[in-house]
Amino acid sequence: MSRRPRRLVILAEGEFRPHAAKTALGVIRYGPDPVLAVIDSTRAGANARDLLGPAFDVPVVATLDEVLPLGPTALLIGIAPTGGRLPSTWRAIILRAIRAGLDVHSGLHTFVSEDPEFVAAAAEVGVELIDYRKPPERMETSVGRLHRPGSRVILTVGTDCAIGKMSVALELRRAARAAGVSTSFVATGQTGIMIEGWGVAIDRVVSDFVQGTCEWLSEEGEARGDWVFVEGQGSLDHPAYSSVTLGLIHGFTPHAMVLVHKPGLLEHDFDHLPERSFPLHPLPEMIRIHEEIAGLVAPSRVVAIALNTSLLDEAAARHEIERTAAETGLPCDDPFRFGGRSLFAALRPRVEALPWIDRTEVTV
Repeated sequence: MSRRPRRLVILAEGEFRPHAAKTALGVIRYGPDPVLAVIDSTRAGANARDLLGPAFDVPVVATLDEVLPLGPTALLIGIAPTGGRLPSTWRAIILRAIRAGLDVHSGLHTFVSEDPEFVAAAAEVGVELIDYRKPPERMETSVGRLHRPGSRVILTVGTDCAIGKMSVALELRRAARAAGVSTSFVATGQTGIMIEGWGVAIDRVVSDFVQGTCEWLSEEGEARGDWVFVEGQGSLDHPAYSSVTLGLIHGFTPHAMVLVHKPGLLEHDFDHLPERSFPLHPLPEMIRIHEEIAGLVAPSRVVAIALNTSLLDEAAARHEIERTAAETGLPCDDPFRFGGRSLFAALRPRVEALPWIDRTEVTV
């Protein structure tokens, strides 16, 4: 994928809000490239700092033409909708961007690099169409790889999808670096790859090869740092996305897991049938389930709880952190809101004390 210097404009037409624009918000907050503007005509005049805080001054504009004088080099599609389909109403904006000389970066299941109209337009002006969800050509099943001695592999798992597993992993990686620890982040979704520059969107990999893909991703992560924070996907009990979570747990065989939860969320993000709902399970039950499921292949333990307290004010958030720590007996914090240093400091000795750390054999 392209790593030339990039100046991004993000397309989020009609969708620039929490959850719907999680790709846009993740790239603005954590990405290495400057973001010049977000396109959303329904929110023109707003700013990313309204959602992310004063450090993230990115204006929201109505049209691409307003941004072109600023010299963008790429249009990034900033949504990750159910099914990953490209909204048909966005095609004209994408074609305008291509003809203006912008690369197009997409994390959708609809591949822009295989769209005949986009491909022809890109060939005329010599720009790139980059699909971050394209699976790797290598297709390998699991070989039961063991972790490198000295590595500590931590997977973020969740009680639901789209509640901050990537953000928690990135914040813990940041905290580990600040503590002088050799560390890396393994991206397993399109937004993480856009931020980090490498990884695989696991939800696009053929199921037979998911665990094998996780094994070589883990090997690469361990080559880049001793503490490896792996971006989680979905949730074990989600009616649509449980399979990708299971594949990550059994493929990465993490030494430990951090369970991410959003207080105030009572049921899964699944609104396809109005008469169906899927309530979330209590945290102690989810801790037990994750450890039992992991232990079918290799032992692992939930060593901390990371809360997404975005539905709560600060006082209520701190109260919920204390309550959850008491309920679970585990360290708890909101790394996105309050930073990851305290949570990393608390989970670090718990990981080091695990009896299977640095074993040359795995017994279940």
